[in-house]
Amino acid sequence: MKKLTILGSTGSIGVSTLDVVSAQPDMFRVVALTAGANLKLLKSQIETYSPDLVSVLSEENALALKRMLTGKKPEILHGVEGMIAAATASESTMVVAAIVGAAGLVPTAAAVMAGKDVALANKETLVTAGHLIMDMVREHGVKLYPVDSEHCAVFQSMVGHRNQDIARVILTASGGPFLNWSRERLASATVTDALNHPNWSMGRKITVDSATMMNKGLEVIEARWLFDIPVERIAVNVHPQSIIHSMVEYLDGSVMAQLGVPDMKGPIAYALTYPARIPSGVKPLDLTTLSGLTFFNPDLERFPALKLAYRAAQAGESMPAVMNAANEIAVEAFLGGRISFMAIAESIERVMDLHEPHALNSIEEVLEADRWGRRTAREILKVGAP
Repeated sequence: MKKLTILGSTGSIGVSTLDVVSAQPDMFRVVALTAGANLKLLKSQIETYSPDLVSVLSEENALALKRMLTGKKPEILHGVEGMIAAATASESTMVVAAIVGAAGLVPTAAAVMAGKDVALANKETLVTAGHLIMDMVREHGVKLYPVDSEHCAVFQSMVGHRNQDIARVILTASGGPFLNWSRERLASATVTDALNHPNWSMGRKITVDSATMMNKGLEVIEARWLFDIPVERIAVNVHPQSIIHSMVEYLDGSVMAQLGVPDMKGPIAYALTYPARIPSGVKPLDLTTLSGLTFFNPDLERFPALKLAYRAAQAGESMPAVMNAANEIAVEAFLGGRISFMAIAESIERVMDLHEPHALNSIEEVLEADRWGRRTAREILKVGAP
């Protein structure tokens, strides 16, 4: 039986992970859960899965959760220390890293250093600290399994093949809700518009990232570290149907791809049980119902965030961490109705223009670069800390 810690259990990936666990109760036991402030959902998860340890965002949340629970209660912690305790819980054999944003870096790094295998759904961990994390993975002899549908597809398309035979990795992108919008129309895009994703059900922040295509840019950087592929050999194709989740092109011209309906339970199940495959609750793909599959290059003028991510990847060092921090602040401001949709990429670019990349030799140095990016983005946008 695999014993799991789920970092971010009340988010979309965390909920889907628990759906997979529920479908295979003899294969998994939930040891620890972490969440933010969605105490109602967390209470239900605790009652269903009986974890030994739970961590929430703040001491206030922890006290409120204790009052909500009856009967036998798990150990309830809070803050960064609580997340680290959950990530390093002695009984846990695998950590599902599903916290959104750079907040997932510290507990994910702690899990790796504690010798835990990681099912990685938090792309920002590798975006901000890729070389440090991959060095830790090698040093501690752990496995890092990709959960993002695109990276899981690449991973599956590489099985049985040699890395040196890869010509390109091709990440597919749905194009999001603004696939056919003009730049002029994008200037008036609302939060409701941006959250209306045509194919995937995701959290608010990731859905906005999909709308700007920053999400795909972050995935390019993540793929660079996961698969040890130079960023120049990682391409993005817009594929509105979201059936082919990504591809690998080999030197002989062959292209391997992974297909499936857009449902995160598939890649989650594969990460949890690799190399085995289990029923995941995902509806089988019926190719006879498809009218066609289309692909085209992204428009970097309408979606400049993707271009900024390539720029950050090529600059390397501290630039991706700063870019990611600026993006998180800008998306937060957009969701709060304080800036326009187009101002997201514009503000990120201004932050990047002000930054001089420098080497990052520790997680603390990554966090300092992140803090600089957030502080500078807030100054540019004239928004305070939440």
